[in-house]
Amino acid sequence: MNHERPVRIDTLDSLREHLQWAIELEHATLPPYLTALYSLDPERNPAAVEVVSGVFVEEMLHLALAANLLNAVGGTPRLDMPQMLPPHPRKLPHSDLEVSLVPFGPEALEMFLRLEHPAAPGAPPEDDGYETIGQFYAAIEQGLRYLCDTLGEKEVFRGDPARQVSGARFRHTAGSLFAVEDLESALGALKEIVEQGEGNAGGEVWDGDQDVFHPERDEVAHYYRFQELKLGRRYQRGDTPKSGPTGEELVLDPAGVLPMTPNPRPAEPGTAVRAAQDLFDTTYSTLLNLLEQAFNGDPKRLTDATRTMFPLRAHAQALMALPGDAGPTFAYVPREARQARTLRQREG
Repeated sequence: MNHERPVRIDTLDSLREHLQWAIELEHATLPPYLTALYSLDPERNPAAVEVVSGVFVEEMLHLALAANLLNAVGGTPRLDMPQMLPPHPRKLPHSDLEVSLVPFGPEALEMFLRLEHPAAPGAPPEDDGYETIGQFYAAIEQGLRYLCDTLGEKEVFRGDPARQVSGARFRHTAGSLFAVEDLESALGALKEIVEQGEGNAGGEVWDGDQDVFHPERDEVAHYYRFQELKLGRRYQRGDTPKSGPTGEELVLDPAGVLPMTPNPRPAEPGTAVRAAQDLFDTTYSTLLNLLEQAFNGDPKRLTDATRTMFPLRAHAQALMALPGDAGPTFAYVPREARQARTLRQREG
């Protein structure tokens, strides 16, 4: 394929717009991963919990790196807004890749494999209507290099360094969150995002890090971790995308998955299910607000956002334990409604 196509991201405004899309793209993967994770019984499906929770944490890391990239070029990350949470099923921002809220199982695995699919060798950068996430980030890399060549690095990386979020240790990942301040660190952030998703540039199954759960082996990229779950076997040293996994057997227990209606809709007002959904949605919308604060000059808020994951999980489990295969809708709750609900809970 022709790599010499014109640079599509050729102004700073266009670069900032696409980096905001990157934030929206990374966020769009979170509700599907969380839904699958919440449906799993950790006692009966430890391997699946390990994979899905590990991938979720790394997607949070990618979200933070995308925010650092946008801040580095003088942009303003936005997360606390209704368009972050359209009804499911939905498409990834500026792509035809569709995501749904479904419990863990074959349908979820096929969706995750589509999401994390590696770009074909020689696939062109795609700044809009991208076929793979890797091609979208290749277009951002192309734009970054072009703008640094034409405007100079100092003109491109003009953001306030105090807005960078770094040094946070994300549990369950060997990846790291670092500040973006120049072309070298920006390219490092893009590499971290793409290789954790689809494997390293050599077309291998590994992402270049050490596995935090199994220190004796290299970490498998997201796409190949989902292949392990689908095929019921782990990758081991010497395995390739062509060979598939030839390591130890990996057992899943379909009975250890909570039933859930795909893409749940809000239940009738006044019902226990609706009350549980509202509580979950309020907490999730609060999480978006904390992330937005963290990426807009208050980096310590990232710790508060991480802590919010614990009540969020408890709300989801309480909701999914109710009769009727209920599940979270991931509906956006406006700030005023959040404040009113919090007030009512305190008074109640």
